[in-house]
Amino acid sequence: MIFNYDVIVVGAGHAGCEAASAAANMGSKTLLITMDMNKIAQMSCNPAVGGIAKGQIVREIDALGGNMGIVTDSTAIQFRMLNRSKGPAMWSPRAQSDRAKFIQCWRHLLENIPNLFMWQDNVKELLMNGDTVCGVRTMMDVEFHAKSVVLTNGTFLNGLIHIGRTQIRGGRIAEPATTGLTEQLVALGIKSSRMKTGTPVRIDARSVHFDLMGEQSGEDDFHKFSYLDSSHRELKQMSCWTTYTNEACHDILRKGLPDSPLYNGQIKSIGPRYCPSIETKIVTFADKKQHQLFLEPEGETTQEYYLNGFSSSLPINIQLRALQAIPAFKDVQIYRPGYAIEYDFFDPTQLRHNLETKKIHNLFFAGQINGTTGYEEAGGQGIIAGINAHINCHGGESFVLGRDESYIGVLIDDLVTKGVDEPYRMFTSRAEYRILLRQDDADMRLTEKGFNIGLATQHRYELLNKKKAYRDAIIEFAKSYSIHPLHINSGLESLGTTPLTRGCKLVELIVRPQVSLMAIAELVPPFKAELDKISDNRKEEIIEAAEILIKYNGYIKREQIIADKIRRLENIRIRGKFDYNNLQALSTEARQKLARIDPETIAQASRIPGVSPSDINILLVLSGR
Repeated sequence: MIFNYDVIVVGAGHAGCEAASAAANMGSKTLLITMDMNKIAQMSCNPAVGGIAKGQIVREIDALGGNMGIVTDSTAIQFRMLNRSKGPAMWSPRAQSDRAKFIQCWRHLLENIPNLFMWQDNVKELLMNGDTVCGVRTMMDVEFHAKSVVLTNGTFLNGLIHIGRTQIRGGRIAEPATTGLTEQLVALGIKSSRMKTGTPVRIDARSVHFDLMGEQSGEDDFHKFSYLDSSHRELKQMSCWTTYTNEACHDILRKGLPDSPLYNGQIKSIGPRYCPSIETKIVTFADKKQHQLFLEPEGETTQEYYLNGFSSSLPINIQLRALQAIPAFKDVQIYRPGYAIEYDFFDPTQLRHNLETKKIHNLFFAGQINGTTGYEEAGGQGIIAGINAHINCHGGESFVLGRDESYIGVLIDDLVTKGVDEPYRMFTSRAEYRILLRQDDADMRLTEKGFNIGLATQHRYELLNKKKAYRDAIIEFAKSYSIHPLHINSGLESLGTTPLTRGCKLVELIVRPQVSLMAIAELVPPFKAELDKISDNRKEEIIEAAEILIKYNGYIKREQIIADKIRRLENIRIRGKFDYNNLQALSTEARQKLARIDPETIAQASRIPGVSPSDINILLVLSGR
């Protein structure tokens, strides 16, 4: 019996869930295959979504019509806006989620999307027709045929778990690895390599001395991930907790290093520099007498807590003894130890910007299979892969986001242009246009694009237009309304800012750093009346959006001018125009890199490491520019 679909998505992690829901919501008959339907969108590591630069990605997924933000808001047990002391380009939302409810919410959502079907099984083989994928075969020997296949296998491809000298084949603890797919893809010409990541010990809260820890509570304001969600937080809000390692803890860890897979040669693959294991910390930062740890709740009703900052693959007894040397954990009981995991990934320079592989038609990769790490990076790739898998079935131009349009665009361009030499994680510093890519305006940048391709709903699009109208009305009022010193100076002094010597437009006061838009509205009744016209329970978010545009208008305009100049290079397409190996005017390294990556545009070529400005000038001349 043959089962036919438009799109098959393999793996129901964060990339797979976004890919499958996007393809199905756009109209493709979609099949999502997962080994365990009770672990859909499992938070394999910490039970949190967002963070610096990552929160911006979640807002972008939501703006396009994805679901990570909606699910996170529904299951949040703590919310915080990070980097508030910096400018709004750096503000990054982050939430702790209830791990079990996060899974339940995602499954409920997926099971109720028309056109989306699920199958519990493990894919062992791709079905091929020459250099085109046409389906998959599972461990149950069931064949599913499709016009597009999206692989989102996470850490499961030949996954190998390390706990001290113990090795367990698996993609996550107590879950089997996937075998056969890597070997088939390598035989088809796809290059693979190995990476490693780690996860910390899980702790029983009943054994923790919370009185010896610092409390880190959340915030209860209007900020959320999804603009669709305007309700109050549904779940009990909980605190995170902080403590520190100490020299006694470090001494125990050092004595265990001979049995550490990271240091005894057992693990040879690439690991992340920015999220090191605790054993790496004590070796790399040998002069540090302590390292901060964050104890994070896994849910509103469970005693299980996640110890952020204590990733380890050391033997269980070493992990336990080291923890017990920390006063807050002197009586600690654990649910399971930390472990490291090695897994296969594929060089992402083998992909096009739509995340289709260059060598195999109709095959898309998303998530950790591309050498990335993080739920948010996976979700961002997943929604783009799902969109393009649908387009691949039904026709149309590939959907690609630019570096000046989204963090997702930066992420994917970095992957396909530069490749990875460690698990890729998004940082604000990776985005050259981060003033344009703020978390507050993700919907302004992307919702219309999502609506135009049939993913963002009419309701979401109408909310965008309503928000924009209110926002622009606030800005226009501030620009046109004149204020006299007599009517405002006493109020300005109370706000700690210089009184006026002459009349001015209201906007000139709002740009002052000591003045907030809401504070000035209390001093100017007509302006307050203007704000009160906003008949929307998202009023605070609308006002914040207007205030940011007023205060940072000059910076935003300047960065947009730079982005527009660079975008001209994005419009000069060069793929297929040159035989780079025979362009002797280029440097040897440039010829090799350009031939391997085959950039789509001059701008992409300019971002390839090893391609110099003089090489770009040569390409511009040869392009007739």
